[in-house]
Amino acid sequence: MYQYKGSDRPSAVERAMEQIIGYISDQGLGDGERLPTERELAELLGVGRSTLREALQRLSTRNVLEVRRGVGTFVSYKHGVADDPLGFTMIRDKERLARDLLEFRILIEPRTAALAAQHATEDDVAELEYLCDSVDELISTGRPHLERDQEFHTCIARCGGNIILPKLLPIIHGAIGVFIAETGGQLRDETMRTHRAILNAIRAHDPTAASDAMYLHLIYNRDRIRPDSITRGGRYGVPEGGTDGS
Repeated sequence: MYQYKGSDRPSAVERAMEQIIGYISDQGLGDGERLPTERELAELLGVGRSTLREALQRLSTRNVLEVRRGVGTFVSYKHGVADDPLGFTMIRDKERLARDLLEFRILIEPRTAALAAQHATEDDVAELEYLCDSVDELISTGRPHLERDQEFHTCIARCGGNIILPKLLPIIHGAIGVFIAETGGQLRDETMRTHRAILNAIRAHDPTAASDAMYLHLIYNRDRIRPDSITRGGRYGVPEGGTDGS
């Protein structure tokens, strides 16, 4: 059993947090590796279940751990990085921020999806399908889907096996949140359809199809926030006051 070695008198939850971090270090658990179940971990550390849950939750909010509902608790890829590491909340022009973040995603995420198609395991695909279904259900019932949408893209990045890509997730997460806020979540049908296409391509281990599906997903998003949107007859569609040339 791991013992806290400190001269002060931390709370039971704080001691449990230190024990969990010590366990991760001693066991050599790396990014994305799973911790034992709550019951097993409580027995290993000699702490109560309620204390352990609170400790896990606090470590999760600090991005030391990642708790995936129905799957387990994992070492976070973020290693304590704040959810807003680049200070997006301080940028006043949210419309420009949304556009620029989408440009960044277009540079990164199609390749990320291609890597996921090459390397995803059966368990990875099962988790992606669960998250895809969850996003669909939330959108269909009119409930907020931001968190699940973020988890879907997080899972894709993990599947690719590149240790750097998951470090960029706080930026991607920020982009998803800013986009939904700027558009009022208008692209519900497109989100469900393109998420499903990404999932199917990864399941089929087809890197080209996965890249194309992700690119289409992001292009729909970019088009929605352009002032000259194709879908609203902008200069890449039918120009205002013009003709379509037919």
